[in-house]
Amino acid sequence: MALNKLNQALSNHVRQLEESGRAKGKEKVVKQIIGPRDGRGPRYLLDGYGDKEFIRMNSNSYLGLSLRQDLIEAEEKGAREFGVGPGAVRFIVGTYRSHINLENRLAGFHGREEGMIFSSAYATSLGVIYPLTTKETVLISDELNHNCIINAIRLGKPMGKEIYKHNDMDQLEEALKKNAGRAKRALVITDGIFSMRGDHAPLKQLSELCEKYQDQYEEGVISIVDDSHGIGAIGKTGRGTEEYCDVKVDVLVGTLGKAFGVNGGYVVSSSEVITFLRETSPTYVYSNPITVSESEAAIQAVDILDSDEGRNLLNHLSQVTQRFQDGLKAAGFETIEGAHPVVPLMVRDTQKTKAIVGYLAENGILATGLAYPVVPQGDEEIRFQVCADHTQQDIDYVLDVLKNYKG
Repeated sequence: MALNKLNQALSNHVRQLEESGRAKGKEKVVKQIIGPRDGRGPRYLLDGYGDKEFIRMNSNSYLGLSLRQDLIEAEEKGAREFGVGPGAVRFIVGTYRSHINLENRLAGFHGREEGMIFSSAYATSLGVIYPLTTKETVLISDELNHNCIINAIRLGKPMGKEIYKHNDMDQLEEALKKNAGRAKRALVITDGIFSMRGDHAPLKQLSELCEKYQDQYEEGVISIVDDSHGIGAIGKTGRGTEEYCDVKVDVLVGTLGKAFGVNGGYVVSSSEVITFLRETSPTYVYSNPITVSESEAAIQAVDILDSDEGRNLLNHLSQVTQRFQDGLKAAGFETIEGAHPVVPLMVRDTQKTKAIVGYLAENGILATGLAYPVVPQGDEEIRFQVCADHTQQDIDYVLDVLKNYKG
């Protein structure tokens, strides 16, 4: 067979990942969800574990919206009226009113002129950064940016690429100085919330630096922020890292698949930027949009967040997040403090990280161990993610299990 040699090479690569403790392994299969009861949040049943119930501490569904009946009903209504798939890409088959309504709702929610939806947040970052990159552009990126940003930068063919140390605004300014008068356009790209650590970019200082050097670049210094983990999880009204830092950036990327509990990604910006991206973004032009049913559910989710009920959810999320952080510290664990519900337990050892994740699973807790190359060597961690459908009882149970770890 033609694949024999390739199969052997790929198997060797996977074996090396397994032996070093870096393999992700087989994915767990959820077979049933048990709704909240008796002071507890949802529990999950997995294939191969019988009737053992698991609390999920590794979900991006920060507001716990994905199981809500009103979102389910909105999605079912969209499917009944328009079917389960869009049929083709938008420029071929046309678009649906629900897509336009969602884009307008997102633009209004973020105080922008226009919005544009994609099939995923990953596709959004690729589809925004790549077409905005020219041969006379310099790309300037935080060293801990998400993989989607890293790959978007790799796809482009800019004049130059600069990577600054994590949240180091002095290094960012040096990169802007270095390329002033050389590049026509600078794209300064960062995560809003860094998904592995839960800390945030200093967007106020970043925006001030972009403005400071505007006149030294013919086509400007443009701030691009992927706030997929921030929107719906941080800020008084859930508008993410921008709200938390009291600033607006030039191009904001978000997701519908985390706090909003649905699926898909989006970008909001000026009308000129969005019109350009509709013509040039490959992951938009050549890829199907999310379904009408997903759009209807997403509109419902935005409406919930943008209400008193949404603010109550955010308040509860903040309280249980703080309870978990305080509990980790009181038990002597190292964490990275912050307002975001990503709460890392810093282990700093690959094998120990794997052992603790296994111990947690034995006790009915799903959490994600992160090792190199997902995180830098020495930053191995267990990433806990608190959600609004967690109760105080849930948080206390996880803390008690961790306190009893004897490894």
